[in-house]
Amino acid sequence: MNMRPEAGASVVGRRGRGRLVLTAGALVLSLAACGGGGGSGAGAGPGGDKGGARDGQSAAAVSIAPRPGATGVDTSGALKVGVTRGRLTEVTVKDAKGAKVEGSISGGGASWTPSTHLAAGTAYTVHAVAEDSAGRKAAEDSRFTTLTPKNTFVGSFTPEDGSTVGVGMPFSLRFSRGITHPADVEKAVRVATEPAVDVEGHWFGNDRLDFRPEKYWKAGTKVTVDLDLDGVEGREGVYGKQHKTVTFTIGRNQVSVVDAEKHTMKVTREGKVVKTIPVTTGKPGYETWNGQMVMSEKLAVTRMNGETVGYGGEYDIKDVPHAIRLTTSGTFIHGNYWGGGAFGNYNASHGCVGLRDVRGGYDGSVPAAWFFDHSMIGDVVVVKNSHDRTVDPDNGLNGWNMPWAQWKK
Repeated sequence: MNMRPEAGASVVGRRGRGRLVLTAGALVLSLAACGGGGGSGAGAGPGGDKGGARDGQSAAAVSIAPRPGATGVDTSGALKVGVTRGRLTEVTVKDAKGAKVEGSISGGGASWTPSTHLAAGTAYTVHAVAEDSAGRKAAEDSRFTTLTPKNTFVGSFTPEDGSTVGVGMPFSLRFSRGITHPADVEKAVRVATEPAVDVEGHWFGNDRLDFRPEKYWKAGTKVTVDLDLDGVEGREGVYGKQHKTVTFTIGRNQVSVVDAEKHTMKVTREGKVVKTIPVTTGKPGYETWNGQMVMSEKLAVTRMNGETVGYGGEYDIKDVPHAIRLTTSGTFIHGNYWGGGAFGNYNASHGCVGLRDVRGGYDGSVPAAWFFDHSMIGDVVVVKNSHDRTVDPDNGLNGWNMPWAQWKK
């Protein structure tokens, strides 16, 4: 008997029905894959949304000033990194050569600021990372360039880089422009010593800054000065353009004590007298300064003219041998071939300390030659029992005549 299909019904064989079932199964699998798997959505069984909050975007928002791409940025006070709804965990600032700018995170991670000024005319990159309360991280990157100053200053210094000097030598800087922001400039000069000792700076006027310890340096001390003036605003609109590391070493301890009443000088090494030399100092009306004076210059021969120190035409000696400068104003300890019997007996000079010598300075056995050959820049000469006052601390490298408490002010 012939069977007919019902109206509207499809005729599907066994093979066709099998395909329909497989297609429907594939559709179910596809929907499951797009949904991330059963139980991962809201309200999905025990455990619910265990990682959904951490997998979302961080709530922390990092801010960097100056704005990205900024130019002419000030070298101090302009660079700041902050965050809202989170805390900073990493801030890296580098110049074009890869040198890092030191800084610190403060306020419980709320902000970062550099610990020093930036260099002038330099491109910097900033990379900052923060995280919110759920531990989700956010990062921000920026780039900017600091200003190129129209007006600059530098510091000339003594002693020379790589030199060996006596125990009285300070590190002295003279600036090419008067400084009106002294704290910023002083902060940019960092002095380190080995062995460690407290070193403090003192300003003489607005263009000179000296550094020294409380007492004379210990023999053998190694001193390193990081002169990081590049980008420091020393006065309004005037920036440093200097970055240099200076090193020097303290040699043996030699201090020579001149007694103006006894007309003698005792030369000491490591505190022991190694030689006593007869001298002549300033005669009445021209007395030698009292106090501690540091050797700043050695000249095998020099001209001494009274005109240059306010003594008119009283003397003009063109061949003074074995001369060592003690003050800027013109005090020397030097060889004297014209003094006759003054040495060890009476004071006959115009303020200098004289030692017996020969004209031309050719005789190495005379006291002046011996002292010159056994002295170095930075050695100390102490004058006592003169009838003049103590030398001013800024007259030469003679800050040792200022009490330590006053020096640190």
